[in-house]
Amino acid sequence: MLRLLIDAGNTNIKIQQVEGDRCQPVSVLPVIRACELEAFFPAAGLVCEVWVSNVAGSVLGERIRLLCAARGCKVTFIASQAAQCGVHNNYAQPLSLGTDRWASLIAAWSLQRRTCLVVGSGTATTIDALSDRGEFLGGLILPGIALMQQALAGATAQLQVAGGKYVSFPLNTADAMFSGALQATYGAIRLQYARLAADDAQVLLCGGAARLLSEHLNVPLQIQDNLVLQGLLIIARERGGA
Repeated sequence: MLRLLIDAGNTNIKIQQVEGDRCQPVSVLPVIRACELEAFFPAAGLVCEVWVSNVAGSVLGERIRLLCAARGCKVTFIASQAAQCGVHNNYAQPLSLGTDRWASLIAAWSLQRRTCLVVGSGTATTIDALSDRGEFLGGLILPGIALMQQALAGATAQLQVAGGKYVSFPLNTADAMFSGALQATYGAIRLQYARLAADDAQVLLCGGAARLLSEHLNVPLQIQDNLVLQGLLIIARERGGA
């Protein structure tokens, strides 16, 4: 069975074709170029299932539906569940949990089977806790590193986003803004990690800032690219077979 996996995020769309155990390289398309999405679909006439995590809004969702209808592809937009693929969702309203976070938790549980923090570092940073029983314990959402700096620049008269590097005691404004955004993110991750109080807990980092964050965290961690796509595939296989 040929499957097309689509992770529609706030900034980028990630697309991957999977057939059996063969996973093609992941393609990345900026959301602002969503009109080009058709080029990533399999050739017309091929039987294909499309599995989607969409947090980019209804307009993009409708575009995907129309593309699938035109090609005769069955499409499934995943929704967060109370329990799925071994993960139990303790969110007050399980369906309101973002599908990107849900798919990432499912992938993390499949990879770890132990207590971990799942950190998605994109437009927003999410820090989600998973117990050694597969329970989603809850999580944080904070602005991503770039968004923090943009918010500062947008709400002040004299601060501008101008690059910057990470230093412990910055001596210029660009470094101060960049280092402040990183420190805020590091602090949130470290505090949540400490609250897990599990000696063997891991931090799983994914998203565009994962490698940057890994440089100074000083906690047991792994970088796992494309957790959302991994979770989509696990869900698809559970619901539709291999």
